[in-house]
Amino acid sequence: MGKITIAIDGYSSTGKSTIAKQLSKALGYVYVDTGAMYRAVTLYAIRNNLVGEDNLNVEAVIDELSRIHLKFVPNQLTGKSDMFLNDENVEQEIRTMQVSRQVSKIAAIKEVREKLVAIQQQMGIEKAIVMDGRDIGTVVFPDAELKIFMTASPRARAHRRYKELLDRGDKVTFEEVLNNVQERDHIDSTRKESPLRKAQGAVEIDNSDMGLEEQLERILNYARRLIEA
Repeated sequence: MGKITIAIDGYSSTGKSTIAKQLSKALGYVYVDTGAMYRAVTLYAIRNNLVGEDNLNVEAVIDELSRIHLKFVPNQLTGKSDMFLNDENVEQEIRTMQVSRQVSKIAAIKEVREKLVAIQQQMGIEKAIVMDGRDIGTVVFPDAELKIFMTASPRARAHRRYKELLDRGDKVTFEEVLNNVQERDHIDSTRKESPLRKAQGAVEIDNSDMGLEEQLERILNYARRLIEA
């Protein structure tokens, strides 16, 4: 078959990005973190007081979309690509709890999704791409040759996210992280625009008790069988 498109969807903190990065490296494919794109738009909205704990100005967010320019820039030190918002490297800032608390609200806006989906589809024209997010297999690449849906228990995901934040130096409590995971699950799964769901034909992987190596090996086997077909 040659080059394929790999779509990885799933709940927050299931390790989608980690798996996608390793998978793309093993296959020599391009990796795109769509979550970083939604986080960057959310950061812009936060900075401009368009979204907060008790407010969301949808019309203002839509009006500002033409002023939001996103791109991934390779980081020579890390070997990965950083998210740039209007030519500013925001890779670290978009990973904070402040952004995590608001990103599902922004991602539920139809016009935001339309803008980012168009960018994502353009990135995937040549195939040989691994993309992760919430609607990659259902909306962005419904014809992807390999679709993966990743899930895990809320507590398992919260523990992973909590450790990650502590390692970054963020001051958060486990209950705060768990509540955020559960709230994002609800918003992502019930939103009107492109709700999170398992795509038709997707392979489901519950990694509540599964190590990273086992996950990668399993997905690599699926991918290589398709590539070599």
